Amino acid sequence: MVEPTDIVLGGWDISGLNMAESMERAQVLDWSLQQQLVPHMRDLVPLPGIYDPEFIAANQEERADNIIKGTKAEQVQVVRSQIRAFKESTGVDKVVVLWTANTERYAQVCNTVTHAINAASRPYWLSFSYWLSIQVVEGLNDTTANLMAALERNEAEISPSTQYAIACIEEGVPFVNGSPQNTFVPGVIELAVERNVLIGGDDFKSGQTKLKSVLVDYLVGAGLKPVSIVSYNHLGNNDGCNLSAPQTFRSKEISKSNVVDDMVASNSLLYGPGEHPDHCVVIKYVPYVGDSKRAMDEYTSEIFMGGKNTLVIHNTCEDSLLAAPIILDLVLLAELITRIEVRTAKTGGEYC
Repeated sequence: MVEPTDIVLGGWDISGLNMAESMERAQVLDWSLQQQLVPHMRDLVPLPGIYDPEFIAANQEERADNIIKGTKAEQVQVVRSQIRAFKESTGVDKVVVLWTANTERYAQVCNTVTHAINAASRPYWLSFSYWLSIQVVEGLNDTTANLMAALERNEAEISPSTQYAIACIEEGVPFVNGSPQNTFVPGVIELAVERNVLIGGDDFKSGQTKLKSVLVDYLVGAGLKPVSIVSYNHLGNNDGCNLSAPQTFRSKEISKSNVVDDMVASNSLLYGPGEHPDHCVVIKYVPYVGDSKRAMDEYTSEIFMGGKNTLVIHNTCEDSLLAAPIILDLVLLAELITRIEVRTAKTGGEYC
């Protein structure tokens, strides 16, 4: 694997603050550590990024002073040129792009059960179940051809994260998505398969959602039947500010719900057809707590002879500090995967 110290950092942000200024604004690190890091951070300035106010909360507008102008197709071409320029100027061997930006609202997609089944058989790990609940828009982004045509028409329902994914795929650069929106519409998956470019991910799940995936798996596996799961969060960082908008919160809510859906589907003895636990998710923005997110959960399960088992958990999640090591690991693993080839019977003995 690549040595972590060999990684050269760069990226985009709709805010033009250098990394030292951003570090001070975020208030994640202790002040004494910030002072030591300032000389290393102040020369790191983000590239202009794609900003579409239709996909994130309106409260992000005041940060958007460093943006790429033009149509969606023109913006994709700018991102492609930025990737090439970064690689040339730094002399790196490979580029890996990872989305750590704001959670977007779900884009409308054209989708059928057939799309999900066909895509699920391909060598790309993604979550497909959420597509089925999105409004159908015929001919928008259900195929690569339709997606690229919609991009040229400057269609509104192509999200910034999807634009970055398209740019990366066309540049042959792996793209990892760390937020819960539906970045990988069917047309993007088709394009990635055609170009043999790695894509993946639909949320970091570093705090409450990770705990939920482990705990619900444990309960169901132990023969206990979760019948009510209530999750409450409050946080004060910019992620919380963005999630205060209903449309972006919905993306996060779906991501958290999918964890429960997967566990229910894994045990047909406990859950009959159509049976599902009551599941409620609440996220509130409380500026004072900053990056120190509070997550409170109540899990109620049916047990032997009509009994009840209730677990109540309080979890203080240092949001950015839990996510940062995952980000580093994902970059290292994505690069490693690009150097792995698999030979299967389906490919006729050829490597793919």
